[in-house]
Amino acid sequence: RINSYKKNTTFNKISREWVTEAIKNKYMYNWKWFDRPIIQLPNDIIAYGELIQEIKPDIIIETGIAHGGSIIFSASILTMLESCGLIKNGKVLGIDIDIRKYNKKIIKAHPLSKKITMFEGSSISANMIEKVKKFAKKSKNIMLMLDSNHSHDHVLAELEAYGSLVSKNNYCVVFDTTIEYLPKKTFPNRNWDKGNNPKTAVDKFLSTHKEFKIDTEIN
Repeated sequence: RINSYKKNTTFNKISREWVTEAIKNKYMYNWKWFDRPIIQLPNDIIAYGELIQEIKPDIIIETGIAHGGSIIFSASILTMLESCGLIKNGKVLGIDIDIRKYNKKIIKAHPLSKKITMFEGSSISANMIEKVKKFAKKSKNIMLMLDSNHSHDHVLAELEAYGSLVSKNNYCVVFDTTIEYLPKKTFPNRNWDKGNNPKTAVDKFLSTHKEFKIDTEIN
């Protein structure tokens, strides 16, 4: 059924039109996880949660924290996996160039905070890259999730910096590749657009990193 969607032009057309309208109406801002705004489309975050359950990573590295909904989501899935005896000591590392004091305070006070570490600073700075690699050094099953600045250059720099940390048969999840399929100037006040976004960065990265491939079942 899922594979059939690739050839369903009507479904794909309607889906892209719907996403365009959803963005215009800030639909992704409607959702929370454990009372924190998650700023994701529900189908995306459910697919992401299924990956975590399938892969069972011992660490998830996420760029982009915002209000903390996503790192708390990851921490909650890891906690459930632990309660089932499927992993031990799972942890989440969140990186953001600006973690606002209010959000940091709430995340640190959250019941799942013991699973979460936060680093503040640019994800592509030399100091941060070194710090992240040191933090993840002893981890054996690493998943990567990129959801910070969506410009081509930034995402490509993150992929080059952290791609090598991703464990074999694990995932690097790059959010917002859909920007490439949206009308131009959908984000007029941002430094990304059609032709300059996570999808173009992924395509460039894959052209020189044959050890990665796209899982086309996840759309």
